Amino acid sequence: MPETKPSVLFVCVHNAGRSQMAAAFLTHLSDGLVEVRSAGSAPAASVNPVAVQAMAEAGIDLSAETPKVLTMEAVQASDVVVTMGCGDTCPVFPGKQYLDWSLEDPAGQGIEAVRPIRDQIERHVRGLLAELLPR
Repeated sequence: MPETKPSVLFVCVHNAGRSQMAAAFLTHLSDGLVEVRSAGSAPAASVNPVAVQAMAEAGIDLSAETPKVLTMEAVQASDVVVTMGCGDTCPVFPGKQYLDWSLEDPAGQGIEAVRPIRDQIERHVRGLLAELLPR
């Protein structure tokens, strides 16, 4: 039987905050029904510790994640590509659905500033999940 699982790629510049949080939420909320990837156009050395803390407060552990470089293969393998501030660095392929989520960058911010970004990402992910897996 062919694989019919939808796939989503979340892309931001450093793959250390927004895209990591979005991928973690979608992985958590989809119960394995969606293939999830994240990447960055200029990946950081590690995931933002404040993003890790904010997600831990939501019951999701990001501590083992590492930023990944954006590849054309990752884009080609995804049905939906969600960009979050990566500008024109994301390759565009025909037949893919592209979404751009305007979200503040959590880099360099404290937990009080990152919590609302986390919550906004969760709302976006829940909306996307409702489109991908209508009940």
